[in-house]
Amino acid sequence: MRGNRVLTAVLGGLWAIGAIGGLSERGQAAEFRAGAAAVDITPTQLPVLINGGMLSRSAKEIHSRIYARAIVLEDGRNQLAIVVVDSCMMPRALLDEVKQKAAETTGIPASNILISATHAHSVPSSGGALGTDADPHYPDFLKPRLVEAIQRAAQNLQPARVGIAAGSAPEYTALRRWIRRPDKMLVDPFGNRTVRANMHPGYQSPDAIGPSGPEDPELPVLAFQTRDGRPIAVLANFSMHYYGAPAISADYFGLFSERLARRIAGEGAAAQQPVVIMSHGCSGDVWLRDYLQPAPKKRPHDISSYTEALVRIAYQAYQRIQYRDDVTLSAAQAELPLRYRVPDQQRLEWAKRIVEQMGDRPPKDRTEVYAREAIFLHERQSTRLILQAFRIGPIGLAAIPNEVYALTGLKLKTLSPLQPTVVIELANGAEGYIPPPEQHALGGYNTWPARSAGLEVEAEPKIVETVLELLEKVAGRPRRAYEPTCGPAAQAVLDLRPVAYWRLDEFSGPRARDQRGCHDGIYETGVVFYLDGPASDRFNRPGEVNRCAHFAGGRLRTRISGLGDSYSVSLWFWNGMPNDARSVTGFLFSRGRDYALAAPGDHLGIGGTQAHTGRLVFTTGADPKRMVGGKTAITRWSWNHVVLVRDARKVRVYLNGQRTPEIDAEVQWTIPPTVSQLFFGGRNDNDSNFEGRLDEIAVYDRPLSADEVVKLYAAARGR
Repeated sequence: MRGNRVLTAVLGGLWAIGAIGGLSERGQAAEFRAGAAAVDITPTQLPVLINGGMLSRSAKEIHSRIYARAIVLEDGRNQLAIVVVDSCMMPRALLDEVKQKAAETTGIPASNILISATHAHSVPSSGGALGTDADPHYPDFLKPRLVEAIQRAAQNLQPARVGIAAGSAPEYTALRRWIRRPDKMLVDPFGNRTVRANMHPGYQSPDAIGPSGPEDPELPVLAFQTRDGRPIAVLANFSMHYYGAPAISADYFGLFSERLARRIAGEGAAAQQPVVIMSHGCSGDVWLRDYLQPAPKKRPHDISSYTEALVRIAYQAYQRIQYRDDVTLSAAQAELPLRYRVPDQQRLEWAKRIVEQMGDRPPKDRTEVYAREAIFLHERQSTRLILQAFRIGPIGLAAIPNEVYALTGLKLKTLSPLQPTVVIELANGAEGYIPPPEQHALGGYNTWPARSAGLEVEAEPKIVETVLELLEKVAGRPRRAYEPTCGPAAQAVLDLRPVAYWRLDEFSGPRARDQRGCHDGIYETGVVFYLDGPASDRFNRPGEVNRCAHFAGGRLRTRISGLGDSYSVSLWFWNGMPNDARSVTGFLFSRGRDYALAAPGDHLGIGGTQAHTGRLVFTTGADPKRMVGGKTAITRWSWNHVVLVRDARKVRVYLNGQRTPEIDAEVQWTIPPTVSQLFFGGRNDNDSNFEGRLDEIAVYDRPLSADEVVKLYAAARGR
């Protein structure tokens, strides 16, 4: 998995070479100018409430100063302001007031002002969330200082140039939201056992089957300098939730800003240092620990060494930047109405009873928190989100007022007409997590209805579509089409002329595209998308990440008529279940009629405690006595290639390109020609469905030879 992520560094490096080469836009640009400023927003009245936890807490010590950092840009026709604040989150009402005041004093339209939070969990509370209310004094202290940051940046405008490059930091971000085993589900705050995915499972947990989505390791660095090369400002962006620091302090965001500024300035005076900003990328489901790895004997880094590593990566990207001054600016904004997931009458009555018992005190446990949140959602019913897109030359910025999953950011980056595009979350408001719809079915903290995660189930695709429309507007051209590239391993599959080939690289369901164009599949509920697949540098172009789907109870269904009793299935799989967790670890493929009693049909899977533990199994029904097992134990959390070859009554199953089959058996049951339903990730009767990743599934209407099986595997391994 880590190896696949490192490949994104290649793409990041290309930004420095190719992106700035097209900075000239439609029409002749006026003089491009940039200005920056940083304003201290450290509270003077202590103690102060601190946001970011389940329950309320306060701080009375200052461990480091906190700031609002601003960049103002101008091209002679348009002005943009970008402000990043050392804050966990800021409500829209507060920011609307700040924008209006700044617009009156600077002339920058309020719709062209982007204000976002770093999402540090060690800074004063500007708005209520979960068990913490807004501090009674800090919001009024903060507002004029945000206005001041924009004003000072505008006063510092000077002729400028801009450039961008990107580093990659795959070792410093990872998925914190993991899918749990179906027999290890947790109880939600409302007393129901609904939690199939939740945060922080522990290292290599036997109770979890794998991460619930991809991460985004890119670290873009957008830099502004004077015409004679003196640095003005740097805007970096990274998708990692927060490190963890004592309150009051700015977490790694502030430390990064200070250290990169010093690195860029060298030994120069502090007055010559640029204003460096670390904005928050799409970090709703990521943190810094990679739970796929064994537990380390000691922490691999502290906040200082962690930040220093990011500074080193960012500075290397910074040194590659090429600058241009003939750029123009554009901005677009939309207000998107969305509903909250309000409590039904039963839950509302439950919440009212609990809140009435609480009186005026803050919540003291998780149940009280979510009871109070249910009341808030009931009272509000709906909201309106401010979404923004900025264009700086060919560079795009997208701003979303939510805690955004890495997958959502990758969708926007991939489809945006502006390359590169940087996505900034918790901007222009604070409307909680927006899980992609398929994640809601898995439950967990990020989905529990509250101000921290209260928007309608379809909020994420609505937000993505609106932001893409805004990016199209500022770019003046349509979004990019997403099409997987065909590397040598994918070409090897196609060369053998399958009747269907599913790459499983979709951003979302319900349709899985058949590369042959005739047999699209349907994802059932219980599948998540766009995780790292096998052999990225072989199935796609070098530098691209091969993507796959993760199955968590659901299946991929399709229908191929006229397949007959001689056919082959080739697929890659990554098992997440311990092999001793249940009687059958999981079925990878099934051909039979849906819901058929006793499961007549062809079924390929991994054995469990019932028989052939941890090895490939083939059966033509539900009777374990009919199950034939393979020879090789399958390693958990590793990619494997399997080919099932059915030649009338003869069945062979090949593993990882070995010429000798794992299973070589005669079977008594023949498949009627009318059985056209195929299932991947589960059996036709939904028994012991697969828990893990599948990718690169191909079906052939003939038996493949051993030579052809070897060829498929060799192409994926570069042999």
